[in-house]
Amino acid sequence: MSRAIMTLLTVLTLGAAHGQTSSGQELSLTTCKEEARANFPAIKQYDLVEKSREMNVSNASKAWMPKVSLTGFGTAFTDIVDLPQQASQIIGEMKNGVYGASLSIQQVIYDGGAIAAKKRMQEAQADVSLRLIDVNLYEINERIEQLFFGILMLDEQAKQNHLLQEDLALSENTVRSLMNSGMANQGDLDAVRVTQIQVRQQELSIMTTRQTYLQMLGLFIAKELGDETTLALPDDLMMTESTAADAADDPSARPEMLLYASQEKMLDAQKKTQDAQLRPTLSAFGIGSAHNEVLSSAKSFNAIGGISLTWNIEALYTRRNDVALIENQRAQVATQRETFLFNNKMENRLANGTIESLRQQMALDDEAIALRESIRQKAEKKVQNGTETVNELLRDVNAVNEARQQKAIHKIQLLQEAYHQKTLNNN
Repeated sequence: MSRAIMTLLTVLTLGAAHGQTSSGQELSLTTCKEEARANFPAIKQYDLVEKSREMNVSNASKAWMPKVSLTGFGTAFTDIVDLPQQASQIIGEMKNGVYGASLSIQQVIYDGGAIAAKKRMQEAQADVSLRLIDVNLYEINERIEQLFFGILMLDEQAKQNHLLQEDLALSENTVRSLMNSGMANQGDLDAVRVTQIQVRQQELSIMTTRQTYLQMLGLFIAKELGDETTLALPDDLMMTESTAADAADDPSARPEMLLYASQEKMLDAQKKTQDAQLRPTLSAFGIGSAHNEVLSSAKSFNAIGGISLTWNIEALYTRRNDVALIENQRAQVATQRETFLFNNKMENRLANGTIESLRQQMALDDEAIALRESIRQKAEKKVQNGTETVNELLRDVNAVNEARQQKAIHKIQLLQEAYHQKTLNNN
């Protein structure tokens, strides 16, 4: 069977297989990232944080509302003064108890900015919580990329494995023809068959690993992914004139940078809260009470109102340490930012080097494949002429396959590294 016929049969087989799986899912890298983010349990924390923010800010605002308290009281005497008859006729008999109630109202007029500072603090804390969620969710991108490109790599290996099986089938036909002419023996044919078995074993291993990767990807995106699932090859970024190595490192859009900014805002809000504690507060108050008279049956009503000024200087005692603590925390945030930027820059430099290395390797892959093909073709003629063994031919066939695999692997690695660099800078 000629190679052309084998290739035609392969195309027809793949076309039929594609027709059978066309109803299956085709997933893009962007879709996988979006669905993984939407499905990740941490996404539910967004609503929880927002609801907590609303309730905390609302509670802080209610500090402007008047404080109202109602108190009831009652007293009883074990002994009462026994007044002379003449006195009791004048002032009445002394009661053995007093009972009544009081109502007090207090309204803050000036709080030194404490309520506003508390509201800002609640807002800042909620922003920090949201940015932490963003950071955790962003880490999913890299895990999805690893699975996605891992599956693409396995798909390329499966294609190369199929081509190798085609080459071995041609080698088998060649050996059978040589056996008919007495130029090869059963041992030569067995050597080809052993290699064919090994290649089919590799195919099984590739497919099993692919199923495992698909199951893991399915868990992230909450979908059942089977063998019919296909992955869309991402845009070939590195084949354009503008390479990733020429791109400036700009991680300003990374969620970590937004986290550091929100942490600094929270420290600013905390500082303003401390400042507010140093200021006096001004309030208006009113108190009304009603109770019975001890020496008569009459009822007594009293009311009082006024303005109170309160200045608690307790915060002055710890002022210096409180300010130093905030500055210490601010320095920690600055150090974390510097560390992140340093590591990000190092990762970008590493990615640039890897990308450039892969580009240079890919430039030589086609040349290596062409040379390996030429050597294999010459080896086939030598075997037919009896000047080379079948084992030597199999070695050259495997060498061609390895060269093809290297090209396929380099292409997927280049794409993966390019997307990894996009993820590094949140582009």
